[in-house]
Amino acid sequence: MKALADPANSLARGLAAIRTRFQVPEGFPPAVLAAAEAAAARAPTEHVDRTGRHFVTLDPAGASDLDQAFAIEQAGADMLLHYAIADVAWFVEDGDAIDREAWHRGTTLYLPDGKAGLYPRTLSEGAASLLPDGPRPAVIFTVRVAPDGAVHLDGAERAVIRSAAKLAYDSVRDADLPSGFAELTARLQQAEGRRGAARVDPPEQEVAMRDDGSFELVFRPRLVSEERNAALSLAANMAIAEVLRAHATGLFRVMAEPDDHAVARLRQTAAAFGLHWPAMAPLAQFEARLDSRDPKQAAFMLAVRRAGQGASYQPFQPGIVPWHAAVAASYAHATAPLRRLADRYVIRATLAVANGRPVPGVVTEAFDELPAVMARADAIGGQIDRAVVDLAEAVMLQGRESETFAAIVTDADDRGARIQLRDLPIVTRVAMTGAAPGDAVTVRLTAADPDRQRVRFEPVT
Repeated sequence: MKALADPANSLARGLAAIRTRFQVPEGFPPAVLAAAEAAAARAPTEHVDRTGRHFVTLDPAGASDLDQAFAIEQAGADMLLHYAIADVAWFVEDGDAIDREAWHRGTTLYLPDGKAGLYPRTLSEGAASLLPDGPRPAVIFTVRVAPDGAVHLDGAERAVIRSAAKLAYDSVRDADLPSGFAELTARLQQAEGRRGAARVDPPEQEVAMRDDGSFELVFRPRLVSEERNAALSLAANMAIAEVLRAHATGLFRVMAEPDDHAVARLRQTAAAFGLHWPAMAPLAQFEARLDSRDPKQAAFMLAVRRAGQGASYQPFQPGIVPWHAAVAASYAHATAPLRRLADRYVIRATLAVANGRPVPGVVTEAFDELPAVMARADAIGGQIDRAVVDLAEAVMLQGRESETFAAIVTDADDRGARIQLRDLPIVTRVAMTGAAPGDAVTVRLTAADPDRQRVRFEPVT
């Protein structure tokens, strides 16, 4: 839900309350800002010159914190993805004011009306961002992609690059992209399918105003350019995970499959939306058929995102293969260091092992400490996302009190029933007894309070 948009500014007051409730930072302490200004002037001295290579970035149109740039090269039957990542560690010293503040924050927090960055804008949207206004220090991961989509890390180096273009998802043309982009991403996406990966990327939700002045939540399907770009990041992160595992180090992103209870609840959710999920079809197979252009299928994709036990971070442990169920592979986070603290350390470890050097002790120590730090940051981000969704639902339903809605029970316990409205992407609880998963019910809206980010329903007897 980080992508929920509010172009009419209808959520402004509620978003201000959420920022206060979760103590979302409004800026940075003076010492951090001063350190960032000084760091931004630091010239690269350990970087090879790769400014002659044709790199481009591909991001949302308004983005200015650009973590990634890419170039593509043919190598016989293989293809080489040169994936340049912002070299945040070049600007941030271990233990300095910027570093300490980043450890306190963990991640960038996103709300529809703006973000609270992990690093000051001087770095995240300036000196460290891979903008096309001049050379930038970066770490280039060269990923070899075989014809069947298998990936392998060929090398990693610190380099100075110059992005040739800042491309946007909604306006990019094939002619703007490096030669081979479509072929490369097709290989990677086909490999995902063969692995049985179940990467569910729900569409954006947006608060839209109807002609009568009321509001609704609408979906904006993900663009082909977004899906292809995501495949590049996934390939790099898988290749990095492979090399870190081989050197008995690293920090991995792991996620278990949804348990039987979660899958059963999802089946009831699918039924609520009128989606046909064959009884013998596993979740991953059903997910592969979803079309985000259909509002009910898009809503189900959101339900899948919320159904699992969630992803977490796990340092290397001998004898344990770190597994991410949605990716169907081992996976590390290394491609968004401007937005996630952990990536900075994974990048440093990969640079070391790829060049035959020992991993710095401070990095190895960080791998043990980061899971708790990132879990706390992810939890806060998740709570904010949920509060924003609750706010959007309250705004959408305000003025419709006393209306009745068809719903289906997806789960029930001693606290009541969890229900999914049939015609709106809203999941909530109602106080009722005797309900069982799969029951069709009718509920009445009794309250829609944007100030408290709350909606309340009661069963209709």
